[in-house]
Amino acid sequence: MRWGNPKTSGILPIALGSATKLLKYLSLSRKAYVAVMQLHREVNEDRLREVVQEFTGKIYQKPPVRSSVKRALRVKTIYKIEIIEIKHPFVLLYVECEHGTYIRKLIHDMGDVLGVGAHMRELRRVRTGPFKEDDTLVTMHSLSEAVYILNELRDDSQLRKAILPGEYCVSHLPKVVVTDSAAASITYGADLAVPGISYIHQGIRKGDDVAIFTLKGELVATGIAQMHTEEVLEKGRGIAVKTKRVIMGRDVYPRKQSK
Repeated sequence: MRWGNPKTSGILPIALGSATKLLKYLSLSRKAYVAVMQLHREVNEDRLREVVQEFTGKIYQKPPVRSSVKRALRVKTIYKIEIIEIKHPFVLLYVECEHGTYIRKLIHDMGDVLGVGAHMRELRRVRTGPFKEDDTLVTMHSLSEAVYILNELRDDSQLRKAILPGEYCVSHLPKVVVTDSAAASITYGADLAVPGISYIHQGIRKGDDVAIFTLKGELVATGIAQMHTEEVLEKGRGIAVKTKRVIMGRDVYPRKQSK
């Protein structure tokens, strides 16, 4: 039997201008979903709860036939699964997972383990990185109204509420705060050296994605840590972060003039 396409909805971050450079960090961030599982036959509720918890942690998953990636077996992390409600044959689930996890495949696999079969009926993404269903969530209708008010009344107050600063896209990344002169050099493509750091987030490991900010909280660039936090604090020299994507325009801060 073939099942129809499930209804999908939820959060879809959209970036403008230079903030489009930051979308990668959202696509690679943790996701959260609410999904409706439809069981193909009735199953014992205790067994259902037991199997759902078995899928918490590291799991093996092969993408479904209709997917945009190669169908190779992958390891994905399910951080949390909760059964919100059971009303046979439907089960309402809350799932927090690693990026790239296919919820419909997760539900299909749970149905196989249960021995009764299951498919995903509906899916809603309720969180991606720092974006979630709260006061920052904006519908396309609200955005359209804000643009209309701007064009007709020259009032940008609604648009400013609808569009968040680009810094919000990387609020979930560990942060490094730099001096003004270091910020100026980074906008010209320089890597961040240890002397240019004013503050560094605890727990950064070599290879981590990090966000580089000015002392005023402005996003300068993103980069890849070349040292652990402890190394940065112990050493007085060396490259701490390799610059990857520059967001701030040049000459916002003047470059330090060499004598």
